[in-house]
Amino acid sequence: MTLSLQNWLTAQRWYAGRGRVLSSLYESTSVRLGDDLDLKLIDAKYDNGTRDRYQVLIRWTDGPVDGYPDVATIGHDGARTAYDALYDPNAAQHLLSLVDGDATVGGLHFSKEPGADLPVGATARVIGAEQSNTSVVFGTSAIFKVFRRVTPGINPDIELNRVLARAGNGHVARLLGSFDTEIDGEPYALGMITAFAANSVEGWDMATASTRDLVTNPDGGSDFVAESRRLGEAVATVHQTLAAELGTAEEPFPVDTLLTRLGALADAVPGLAQYAPAIEERYRKLAEQSTVVQRVHGDLHLGQVLRTPEAWLVIDFEGEPGQPLPERRRPDSALRDVAGVLRSYEYAAYQQLIEGGEEPGGDEPLAVRAREWVDRNCGAFCDGYAAAMGTDPRDSGDLLAAYELDKAVYEAGYEARYRPAWLKIPMASIQRLVG
Repeated sequence: MTLSLQNWLTAQRWYAGRGRVLSSLYESTSVRLGDDLDLKLIDAKYDNGTRDRYQVLIRWTDGPVDGYPDVATIGHDGARTAYDALYDPNAAQHLLSLVDGDATVGGLHFSKEPGADLPVGATARVIGAEQSNTSVVFGTSAIFKVFRRVTPGINPDIELNRVLARAGNGHVARLLGSFDTEIDGEPYALGMITAFAANSVEGWDMATASTRDLVTNPDGGSDFVAESRRLGEAVATVHQTLAAELGTAEEPFPVDTLLTRLGALADAVPGLAQYAPAIEERYRKLAEQSTVVQRVHGDLHLGQVLRTPEAWLVIDFEGEPGQPLPERRRPDSALRDVAGVLRSYEYAAYQQLIEGGEEPGGDEPLAVRAREWVDRNCGAFCDGYAAAMGTDPRDSGDLLAAYELDKAVYEAGYEARYRPAWLKIPMASIQRLVG
């Protein structure tokens, strides 16, 4: 089945080896979880010497199964067919039952959070096409996130959700359980279960629904302001809880970290080099300034928040994609999360300009309305944050602008590589921020 597994693995959205040449695959761990149900950790080695470890759950059958999507078919081994087990409701329910029973199977440890009520037996279905995980929803009450590319160390998504849930914070989906293993003395998180936010809407979808009005309605887009204020309040309470439970410290402004990112991208992104000296000057002026650091989300934007009928929820505490796990767990300024949300408002508005053939930052009526929408909602978010936190992020204007610049530089590198048509968005923001 090796060739079939390779073809299947490299076609998955969560496969992280694109841009590298896969030289070999080998099975590092295999655990039988039940009849015809295996969990395997597959190590991928690339020709540049790097490696990744992937989690694959396999459901074996004696022949083809009707109703499974093509993406679920891994391959064949003689007369047997291998499927991605998460697409099999019975296999998914079995996984949930192992968590419910605090089971230990072949070195895998399944654990239920104290007081959690898991919907064992509820209908299971895979949702979405996630970039780095696969999620299975059970009925309307729980969602099981299975990590695909696994790395050693403490997983911040499980860690921070556990802290927030046990502290009673109402702006996160409660952690219900998790499972993990240990390899060569190091922990590997394999998956987590949280309460499912039924009837929720992603913040990005709400914001872009508002900004669509900008194209046709001169007065459109203002209806999101009240929600932006509530979102600011929610993010502030999450920061307060993390600070209270895990502590704070004072550290120098991370000028070297920001300069390293800038240096790596300045010549690679069209047009960025001309702004690099001004950005560097802004960073260096803060070099002697101390900042309060704590555990934060680390990759907060409008796609990482959900609006339920009752409240805003902050989700996916995994940190910045692509960063090593220790970096994703490193304390940082809460202003980094604030800056991420402010940048996301610009994306929500300016994507409408690009789709309409307009330029972000211009003087055309649509561009002006977009900027006004951004200013209203950024202001409302900061108002809500200040009301809940007791301090206004805008009072630390130079620091906040530096974190916004760092985020925009990161976005410029991403857009230049993957979505060149959207490069105008971060570049317009960089021009505004350094100006």
